[in-house]
Amino acid sequence: MFTLRVAKAQPEYVTYKERYKVDLPLQMAECEANYLRLCKLVAQNPGDEIRFMVARGQQQWLHLLKITERSPYTTTLELSRTVVGGGSEWLTMPKLTLRMYHDAKLAEVLAWEGHKRLRPRYDYPNQSMYQSDEKYQLNRFLGEWLSLCLEQGQASGLPLRFK
Repeated sequence: MFTLRVAKAQPEYVTYKERYKVDLPLQMAECEANYLRLCKLVAQNPGDEIRFMVARGQQQWLHLLKITERSPYTTTLELSRTVVGGGSEWLTMPKLTLRMYHDAKLAEVLAWEGHKRLRPRYDYPNQSMYQSDEKYQLNRFLGEWLSLCLEQGQASGLPLRFK
């Protein structure tokens, strides 16, 4: 009447990767830290465009933080970087579109270079070849980029004062 199926033993070399689970507290902590970093950068200049230089070794980059939309509860910004002084353009940084949520005190990456509507988790492999934690990786990248800007950024030849 009923047959009992016995699971076949898998060879030792066969491994199964667990499905990625979103670590919401970790993502929110990264977004909160990014909000504070952006507030420090935006507070230095009340205008809609903030320009500052970051030098690494012999290379200098001009960073542009442009406010594209303001509303009572959110601010949308674009962050980009260009090489100054005839340097190599082979390694370009992506243009990021960011949104600051003032009521929640969070900032996150909305889009980069035409990639929009990031989901918190992707199955892997997928058609766009996004990593399982693509959204978290981009927000982490933003945090590292903003930290570098705060530590080594210079406006008009003077160090930015963020302390």
